[in-house]
Amino acid sequence: MAARLLAFFLLVLAGLSPAAAQEAAADVTVIHAGRLIAEPGRPARGPSTIVVVGDRIQSVTDGLQPPPAGARLIDHKDRTVLPGLIDAHVHLAGNPGGEFWREAVDPDEWNMVLGIENAATTVRAGFTTVRDLGSPPQVGHMLRRGTAEGRIVGPRIVSAGPSISIIGGHGDVSGFRTEVIHALSARNTCTGPEECAQRVREASRAGADVIKFTATGGVLSQQARGLEAHFTDEEMRAIVTTAHSLGLKVAAHAHGARGIEGAARAGVDSIEHGTFADEAAIQALRRGGGAFVPTLMAYTGISEGLEQDRYTPPVAAKVRETLALVGRAARAARAAGVPVVFGTDAGVYEHGRNAEEFALLVERVGMSPAEAIASATTDAARLLGLETEIGRIAPGFSADLIAVSGDPLADVRVLERVDYVMVRGRAVE
Repeated sequence: MAARLLAFFLLVLAGLSPAAAQEAAADVTVIHAGRLIAEPGRPARGPSTIVVVGDRIQSVTDGLQPPPAGARLIDHKDRTVLPGLIDAHVHLAGNPGGEFWREAVDPDEWNMVLGIENAATTVRAGFTTVRDLGSPPQVGHMLRRGTAEGRIVGPRIVSAGPSISIIGGHGDVSGFRTEVIHALSARNTCTGPEECAQRVREASRAGADVIKFTATGGVLSQQARGLEAHFTDEEMRAIVTTAHSLGLKVAAHAHGARGIEGAARAGVDSIEHGTFADEAAIQALRRGGGAFVPTLMAYTGISEGLEQDRYTPPVAAKVRETLALVGRAARAARAAGVPVVFGTDAGVYEHGRNAEEFALLVERVGMSPAEAIASATTDAARLLGLETEIGRIAPGFSADLIAVSGDPLADVRVLERVDYVMVRGRAVE
């Protein structure tokens, strides 16, 4: 089959003028893989040849087949090739730190500078798709456009824009004088079902790919109202129903058990963090068909921040409250049959360390390396609604792939050192 395909390319090129043939061949990339994980969750394959035409995978065949004349050859016969990784929870426009007052000083343009830098760092770490779940108005959307058009180096971005919050809750501006809060507000808060539905429609109009709302309090915001439910059940239902009517999925930031349960009953597509999820909350999520995104690296980040004395007293108290339970709820969710999907909360820790989440999923949640890899490829693609586009190395899929030295199915930490990245058919330098 591979030989016939390559012969086809040669015949096509032979019928073109020399200049046209050279141009056509230049759009063909042949990748030799010593070991191939084409579809995580299934057995790895031995030496394989992947043919990429433009930004698409054309074919995947066994053996190391010779490339057609003029095509680029990428030699990874001593490496493992697998699909580009997906992080379902990042904040590209932010970096870790306890200086909450910076949002009153740094303009959105600075967040764009950080976002450009962090997008490049993230894709070079092997993450070819990310879901940005909270950024200043239009910053995430413009990063999405910039990477899609190849104007900046970075992953494919699924962008939420600002998360929807209650007034004074996690996701709203807090910790300043009233007049400063009014000046900084992203107009992303709502009270009551009608206003919450309106915020969803406004986010959709502004270009959101997904809706993010803060169902409970959060650890790093200056509000000291705890980590339980912020929205009423009626408000959460309005958010989810409106988003789904517009074809948008919904991610709910949620720590407290009753807030998780309420968001799950409302029909959210994913619970983010889920720190204090109990049996009732997990069963509600299972019945609703939602996924659990545990963001274990977020706890690494806040633990490091606590050691470095970064936080104000209200934030430090919430950090201590969460650290004793890292991974417990995700393990219980997995045991109950809830899909556990890879997401890290990058921005709470330094961007580029995303792959450290794999070892945490293995050690704290009880996943095998194969399951952890699937959570960051096929499972994450399904959560994002992109399962026919990314997450596998297969004909017709986007040419998003990475190469690593060693066998990540034996040692998942191999993924912390990525040798080669291709996103949308473009090699990342």
